[in-house]
Formats: sequence, C-alpha cells, structure tokens
Amino acid sequence: MRELLQDTLTDEGFRVESVGGGRAGIERVQRGGIDLVITDVRMPDLDGLDMLREIRSGDPSGPQPPHVIVITAFGSIDTAIKAVKLGAYDYICKPFSMDALLVAVQKALEERGLREEVRRLQSEVERPYRFDNLIGRSPQMQEVFSLIRRLSGSMANVLITGESGTGKELVARAIHYNSPRRKRPFVAINCAAIPDQLLESELFGYKRGAFTDARTDRPGLFVEADGGTLFLDEVGDLSPALQAKLLRALAEREIRPLGAQRPERIDVRVLSATHRNLEQRLKEGTFREDLFYRINVVQIHLPPLRDRPEDILPLAEHFLRKAAGTRNLSLSQAAAKVLMAHSWPGNVRELENVIERVVALAEGPVIQPEDLPPSVRERRPVDMLTSALQRGLTLADLEREYIARVMQAEGGNKTRAAQRLGLDRKTLYRKLEEEGLAQLVPGRERREADEVTAPMPRVSRPPPGSAEQG
Repeated sequence: MRELLQDTLTDEGFRVESVGGGRAGIERVQRGGIDLVITDVRMPDLDGLDMLREIRSGDPSGPQPPHVIVITAFGSIDTAIKAVKLGAYDYICKPFSMDALLVAVQKALEERGLREEVRRLQSEVERPYRFDNLIGRSPQMQEVFSLIRRLSGSMANVLITGESGTGKELVARAIHYNSPRRKRPFVAINCAAIPDQLLESELFGYKRGAFTDARTDRPGLFVEADGGTLFLDEVGDLSPALQAKLLRALAEREIRPLGAQRPERIDVRVLSATHRNLEQRLKEGTFREDLFYRINVVQIHLPPLRDRPEDILPLAEHFLRKAAGTRNLSLSQAAAKVLMAHSWPGNVRELENVIERVVALAEGPVIQPEDLPPSVRERRPVDMLTSALQRGLTLADLEREYIARVMQAEGGNKTRAAQRLGLDRKTLYRKLEEEGLAQLVPGRERREADEVTAPMPRVSRPPPGSAEQG
C-alpha cells in the first residue's frame, strides 16, 4: 500500500518519500523539508497517533510542523475523532478511493500554503516594530526604548504622552508586537475623531434592536481586540460618561453592549495616549482620577523633536531610505544643516512628510537645500502662541511650560525667575509645586546663594487676620 501511494502521488507531480514505521517517520520529519505526512494508525513500533502527537508537540514559535492525514480502519470513528483532537488535518477510512485521497492531499497542502502566507505577512507587519528598528540616538529616546523592552513581558496598562506627531502609536505598536499578545489583534481608535454617541457603540458594540437602526448584533472594539491590545488614542478627550464606562470595563474586565441583558467577559490590554496634560485635567475635574490610575500603570513620555536634535538626521535618513525604495538618494551636508535648524512644530510626522515630498520632487541623487520646502528652509522666529495652538495646549499647559523655560533660562535662580515672570517668590514656589515642577527648585545651597545675591524684595505686611498672614 505504501508503494502504491508513493507511485500514485509521484505521478500526480508531488515529491514523495516513504519510510517503514512511526519511528523512522519521526526521524525523517525532524530533518525538515516535509509538508505533509500520510500515516496508518496500526504500526508495529509506534502507532500513528503517538507519531502524530510527537510531530505536533514542537515549539509553537518555531517552523510550522507538517500537516498529517491519518488512514484508519473502516468504522473506527473514535480513532478518527481522537486523531483530529491531537492535531491531524484530516482522516480517511479504509477502504478508500485514490481520488478521495488526492483531494485530501491537495486541500491539506493548499491550507498549509495559506498558513505560511499568513505567517509571512504577520512577520512583515511586526518587522517595523522590532527593537532594532526603533530609531533614536538621544538619551531620552534610549530611555523610552529601554522601558518598552522591560514592558515586553508585562500585561500592564500603559499611558503614552507627548505632543501630536511624536510617534505615540508607533510606541504602542512596538509594545504590542514585542509582547506575548503579538499574535492577537492590535486595534486602534482615535477617541477625539468620533462623536460620543457613536464612540460608545464603537467601543462596546450593540445588540439587535438596541436603537432604531440596530438591525443586527455588532461586536465592539473591545471584543475585536479580545486576547490582544486596544489602543485608545487621545483618551484625554473622552466625555465624563464614557470615562465612567471605560473605568468599569477596565476594573471588572467585562463590557455590556448596548441593549444586552448581561455583561460579556473580555481579555484586553489597554494602551492609551494623549497630548493633553491629564494631571491638570484632574485638578480641573474634567478627567476621573480613578480612571487615570487605571490607564496610567506605566507612563511613557515622548519628548518633542526640537528637544532631541540628535535624532533628526537618523530619522531623516531612515525616512529617506523608506521613501526612496530602489533609488539611491542621500542628504547633502547643507540640506542636513537646514533640517537641524528647523524647529519641527509637527515633530516626527512633519519630518516624515517633508522627506516624502523631497523624494517625490528631487531630480538628482543628492538632496540639496533648494529641494526642501520653503517652510523648512526659511528660519522664522518661533511664535510661541501659534505653536501652542498647533499643539493643542490649554492655558494651564502654556503657563506651566513658560514657567519651566524661564526657570531653565535663569539657571534655576528662582529670584530672577520670579522677577522675570512678574511674580513674588512665594507665588512662584506655589506654582512650581502645583504644576509638578518641584525638580526645578534649586537645592539648599542654591537657595542660600539666592538670598545672598538677590536684592531684598519689598514686602508689605498684610492686615491682621488675613489669609496671607495665616
């Protein structure tokens, strides 16, 4: 029978090897190069089910094991069911026609080919987010990469903060694709881009009849991401009602779709991102404190590109290779200087767009300054208010950043900083504490130096019983 099958399959164009017995079969499979095994159940040295069990017991992350078709005696349905449970692709009962066997072989090999294609595509998707593909030489970004590595084996919820365009979603994907959940879905949603009434149904889903147009059941993104990761971009823009529902989902690990009678269990890791100052929103009462601590188990802050100029050229060269494809393009020294001099208010996203434009329009192999857009070539004074508007800063955010910059400009001397800000020292101290800038307050030695070198402020005594006196 073995020789007959080998001759028939060879005539059909397959490359076939045959061995006598289960042990010999396992040894041949271990040497590699086998896509499909056809085995009998009853064999003298090792039966087909034990052989199947050993073939399927390899490392799941390693090469895909061959498919197995088990040939069993007529009426042995229990054996066939056991073979399928152990991982057999199919079974054929004796006696069988050769045509039936050929159909089973063709289906098994086609399905294996599809699985190989899925694995290849999955590898292509994961490649940009591997650790060796993360770009950044600055100490700030090296610290971020180190934190991502340490999070690779964790299931903790992560909050990613930073200005628009700094690469928050890239970091979220890197966390997911380097975690144990990388084989499960990564689902992203921008909370600021969808109206509240639609966002709830997008996140939690709904049942048929929950509202007028709900003609069928629809699973939400929590269900779609089950076993994987849900990325909530711009989570700081959630309404109070949705904040409460999200908190319950994270706390109870269950959701209740609109119109559902009972909740559904979920297994989802939540990564969140925002360019808002959530600490300030906590003080203002517009963001729930309990939700903040749920999503902020670990926080990763991405600094703006202007604060890490050593990353500009490595990123530009990376985007240049990516956009150029087979073309051999490079940056001239003059063009590199122009890129370094730009303030990049749009951060990494702006840099990538500029490089893509350059590649589309450049005529020579070397990028020159004139190939760059005028907005990059022209060195304009930075309008702080325009920049703050583009970055979506609140008035409190703007005040906090300005105080920090004045303190840095004055070398940490709070007396000079207070004079420059038009504040008294006591008010400056209070603001530094309230805004979380206490690290900018100099130590005892600097404070003593301030008191020696700074002119004595003119202080009027408040009236008895006033709040200032207290």
